[in-house]
Amino acid sequence: MAVSNRGAIRTAATVAVCAIAAPALASGFALREASPGSVGRAFAGEGAIADSAATVWYNPAGMTQLKGFTATAGGHLLFINSRQFERGSTRTVPGLAAPVPTGGADGGNPFNPVVFVPTAYGTLQLTDRLTAGVGVNAPFGLRVDYDDGWFGRYDSLRSELTTYNVQPSLAWKVSDALSIGGGISIQYVEAELTNALPNLSPLLADGRARVQGDDISLGWNVGLLIGAGPTRVGVHYRSRVKHELKGSFEASGLVGPLAGANRRVDARAPITLPDSLSVSASVAPAQGVRLLGTVEWTNWSLFDAIRVQDANGGAISTSEQGYKDSWSVHFGGEYDVTERWTLRAGIAGDATPTVDALRSSRVPDGNRTWLSAGASARLSDSMEVRFSYAHVFVSEEALDRADRFYEGTPAAVETVIRSVNRGNVDMLGADVTIRF
Repeated sequence: MAVSNRGAIRTAATVAVCAIAAPALASGFALREASPGSVGRAFAGEGAIADSAATVWYNPAGMTQLKGFTATAGGHLLFINSRQFERGSTRTVPGLAAPVPTGGADGGNPFNPVVFVPTAYGTLQLTDRLTAGVGVNAPFGLRVDYDDGWFGRYDSLRSELTTYNVQPSLAWKVSDALSIGGGISIQYVEAELTNALPNLSPLLADGRARVQGDDISLGWNVGLLIGAGPTRVGVHYRSRVKHELKGSFEASGLVGPLAGANRRVDARAPITLPDSLSVSASVAPAQGVRLLGTVEWTNWSLFDAIRVQDANGGAISTSEQGYKDSWSVHFGGEYDVTERWTLRAGIAGDATPTVDALRSSRVPDGNRTWLSAGASARLSDSMEVRFSYAHVFVSEEALDRADRFYEGTPAAVETVIRSVNRGNVDMLGADVTIRF
């Protein structure tokens, strides 16, 4: 049987490389956890309340509310429970009229038992009107690792993505009731993804595709803070960030007529992370009581496809993603029990941008509902410690995704993953704020 090596490589690369951006873009992997202490209010009002140096990320205009030097650092512990439930995954076999079952176990919980997400921020009041700040966090992150041989192995095996974001910022106090601020994001992304490749016969061991790449790019953000005292409104816009991941694609373990497709080639994938706009409010209806809210829109719909290229810029493949814009809504409240102790709680709804026909096991995401609570203790005039807990309910979502290998050749194979994803997350957060 004659098989086009170029066609085999192109299709294998499509399946492996097309998911490079998915972990970074899907709601479940765009880490909202930029402020551990704020988990307790479900991140409500973050762009308006400006009560810690984390305002560098949520709305740098809020830095004008912080006097002298302020530093906030901490971390989140994420306990993620996720599992795929088989409901008839199949693959075709060249020469057979009907597809056959893929076979394999459920892959287990693909997430690490505990995921740690650190954050750190600092602000410095330069004059009565000008404040500088910097933030270091991980806005996107993922490690999903299924057991070898599971029924969805042709969709994904391992997906690992790491980001580091450094954001220097400035804020100007125009008046007692108006501040403006902005910053530059220096963002590094590194990714590694693998999936199984079908050989012509299901009786043969699978091959494997691996893609890896990294990039560093710049973005920007700007914000307004309107109001005085505890009653304020914050508006914050964060720009899209254009990345071009550069690395390699490798196919191995293919045998027989497909053996010529075993090779390593340079690859790159231009990817644009979407922009977002949020509006936050903080209102004090009574002494020691604050009601908080945030509405955020994210422009996921610009992520319509992933276009994979070779080292010279030639097209290798195009994979439709069809993401939709998403909204999140956050409500919370705080109560100062004493001068030293504060209690808080919150609820939030966070919609997934993924769509049913294109959802992947690399992005086992669903709509999320947050329930959270927390407390803070002012240990002294210069030190405050915050503790938070949240449970995140993730909606049950179906996967019914078809991937095609070796298209345009007699060896063409189609795999279909059919499953239901179920999961939830428990989260602990803590941070320390120091003021001088």
